[in-house]
Amino acid sequence: MPSNKSVSDAPITQFINCRILRDNELQREDLWVREGRILDPEKLFFDEQGYADKRVDCEGSIIAPGFIDVQINGGYGIDFSQASEDVSDGVSFVAKKILEHGVTSFCPTLVTSPPEVYHKVLPQVKVHDGGPHGAGVLGFHLEGPFISAEKKGAHPEKYLRTFKSGGLEHLMEVYGSLDDVAIVTLAPELPGSQSVVRELSQRGITVSLGHSAADLSQAEEAVQQGASFITHLFNAMLPFHHRDPGIVGLLTSDGIPAGRAVYYGMIADGIHTNPAALRIAHRAHPSGLVLVTDAITAMGLPPGRHTLGQQVIEIQGLHAYVAGTKTLSGSIATMDMCVRHFKQASGCSVQEALEAASLHPAQLLGISPKKGKLDYGSDAGQSRLHLYFCLPAVRAAVVPPLCPQRFLGCSFGLFSWWGEGAV
Repeated sequence: MPSNKSVSDAPITQFINCRILRDNELQREDLWVREGRILDPEKLFFDEQGYADKRVDCEGSIIAPGFIDVQINGGYGIDFSQASEDVSDGVSFVAKKILEHGVTSFCPTLVTSPPEVYHKVLPQVKVHDGGPHGAGVLGFHLEGPFISAEKKGAHPEKYLRTFKSGGLEHLMEVYGSLDDVAIVTLAPELPGSQSVVRELSQRGITVSLGHSAADLSQAEEAVQQGASFITHLFNAMLPFHHRDPGIVGLLTSDGIPAGRAVYYGMIADGIHTNPAALRIAHRAHPSGLVLVTDAITAMGLPPGRHTLGQQVIEIQGLHAYVAGTKTLSGSIATMDMCVRHFKQASGCSVQEALEAASLHPAQLLGISPKKGKLDYGSDAGQSRLHLYFCLPAVRAAVVPPLCPQRFLGCSFGLFSWWGEGAV
C-alpha cells in the first residue's frame, strides 16, 4: 500500500541504526528515501503524515555519498585511450565494475593521443546518469596533449602539442569536439595557453594544471584566467622550492581571486605520493584535496603487460611502469583503497577521507547541489541517489566491496557505506 497517495504512490524506505555523513559530520539519524530522493523526515511526518514501507537496519554502518573519480584511464582490461568501434561498451563495463568499489560517477580519462584517437573515441560516450547498470559518466577528462615535454611522464612525446596562434581553434582541431568533455589538463607555461584556459573556463569546462614545468606566477595567472584544478599534485611538475614553489604553491597562494577555490588531485595509492607529502598537502589545504585513482587497464587484473594509450605498460607488484623503464604510469588502485590509505597515511578523520572522494570532486565540477551530498529540504529534488547497499562486518579489516546485486530501485545520485573500522 502506498505511504502517501497525495504525494507519491512510491514506497518509502527508512534506513535505521546508521551514521549519515552530512555537513562534515557523522550524524546518528535515520535516512528516508523515496524514488531515489532523500526526504526531510519532519516534512514527511507532519506535512504528508507518511511512514516507512520498509526498514533497513544498517547495524551501525556509515552512509556516505558515492565516490566520484575524476581521473581514471580504464580498468579490467579496458583502455579508454584505445580507438575502437565499441568504446562505449568498454566504458560501460568499467562503469559496472567500479560500483563494487563505491564509485558512482566518473570521468573517463584519455591520455596524450594522436588526433584520430580523440575523433574516434569522444563521439562514442555521452554524459549520463548512473544506476544498477553502472556508474554515471560526468564527461571526459582529456589529459594532454598540450603538456610539457619536460614533465611528460608516461605520455608519448611524439604526440605532444603546443598551442598555435589560433589557440582554442588548434585545440579543437586536435580533439574534434568539446561536447561531453568535463576536464582538460594542460601546461600553463605553453605559449598561448592562458587564452585557452579562459575560453575553456567560459564554456564550463574545468581546466586543470598538470604535466607542467610552470612556476608559481604562471600557475597563478592560469587560475586568474579560470583554472581550478591541479592534476595529481607533486607528480609530473616541478618539485617544491622555497624560492619558487611552482604549481604546488597554489595550495597556499595569496594570488587566488577572492571567492575562488583551487582543488588538487592526489593519487593515494601508497606509491605515487609519500605519506609525509600527503600530510603536508592535506594540512595546507584540506578542503581542496580530491582523491583520484589514475587507474589504468591493469586495475583488477593480474601482473603482466597492458596498454595506456600508445604506451605499453608493465605491472610489477603494485607498480605500473612504462615497459622497460621505471617511469610510473598510472595506478592499479581502486577508489576504496585510496580512501583507506589516505585516512591511514594522513591521520584525517573518516568524514574527511570520505569527502575527499565525494564532496570535493563534486564541488570541483560544480555539481555539489546534486552529487557529493546527502541533503534534504526544499532542494531535495537535487539529492537523488542510486542506492547501493552492503552490510559488512562491523570490524572489517579492509573495505569490503559494495553489493550492486542488492540495488534497491532508487532513481538517481549516489551513496555507499562501510562499517566502523572499514576505512
